[in-house]
Amino acid sequence: MGVRYDEVIDSLRTAYDGRAEWRDGTAKAPWKLAEGESFLNRLRDGDHGRLLEIGAGAGQDSAYFQASGLDVVAVDLSPAMVALCRKKGVDAHVMDFLHLDFAQESFDAVYAINCLLHVPDRDLSAVLDAVHALMKPGGLFYLGVYGGGVLSGEGPFEGDDHRPPRFFSFRSDEQIQEFARESFEIVEFHVVGSGTLRFQSLTLRRGLGTG
Repeated sequence: MGVRYDEVIDSLRTAYDGRAEWRDGTAKAPWKLAEGESFLNRLRDGDHGRLLEIGAGAGQDSAYFQASGLDVVAVDLSPAMVALCRKKGVDAHVMDFLHLDFAQESFDAVYAINCLLHVPDRDLSAVLDAVHALMKPGGLFYLGVYGGGVLSGEGPFEGDDHRPPRFFSFRSDEQIQEFARESFEIVEFHVVGSGTLRFQSLTLRRGLGTG
């Protein structure tokens, strides 16, 4: 039947707690910075001021968005990562994607880079529904994950430099867009890179209706 999200949360938390300081000290690739800047420009154009970053890691992106004038809240399942977010002055909380404890329609935007690839296919629709519920109608959602090309299938990545090896779920371009369309409108989709660093970038919008 496939793996469930609650079966991989504990191992993911252990893996990221153990590598938090290392990840915080690693410079972001220029293309990742460009993706964040592009999304920020979209938010400014649409006056989307309150942003939730899920899977925020050590908080570099949250700090960037906050310094750029947004009202930012960050969540991550790793207490060590959340502590690093807070050191940067970010309002951060320990939460997983299926237990986002915020009021409905309380954010103008959501940012998620390379975190939803840890959610198994069986639970991705539920996670996207949970994100949708937190967003105001017309809000923008950046969803970026590695996937497509040679990256396919689900399971722990045995060559991982984290311990225990993290669970990944890689999807084709068609699959990730199909999941996205269940809850959102696709504003833009593009691919960055290739091989094992092939990255799928989606900018999504919550519709203006009540559903």
